[in-house]
Amino acid sequence: MIGDYQHRVTFQDPSPPVADGRGGYTQTWHDITPALGWKVSITPATAGDLERISGGGSVVTTGTVIVRGRRHPGVSTKTRMLFNGKTFSITGAIDDAYRGATMALTAVEQVTA
Repeated sequence: MIGDYQHRVTFQDPSPPVADGRGGYTQTWHDITPALGWKVSITPATAGDLERISGGGSVVTTGTVIVRGRRHPGVSTKTRMLFNGKTFSITGAIDDAYRGATMALTAVEQVTA
């Protein structure tokens, strides 16, 4: 339900790598359009939300939250999401209900040491 989209997030994609002058590269992030204030719902992921059967018959789980909202055409697994001072990597993105109107994402919070 649209009324369930209570969280405002920003979606970003990586910019092309830039040489750092020391033989390495740095990478920055840029907001994708539209980025600021995208409204979604964020809920903790349960094992049932995340389980899938791999080719070997073992159970594989990924993600920490489920994000649902109106479909954003630029969101993919290379995208990150910013919310409340936290950064989340998008680990899965599907067209929820396959109508092009809503999306369901799995995301993992990035923790810095």
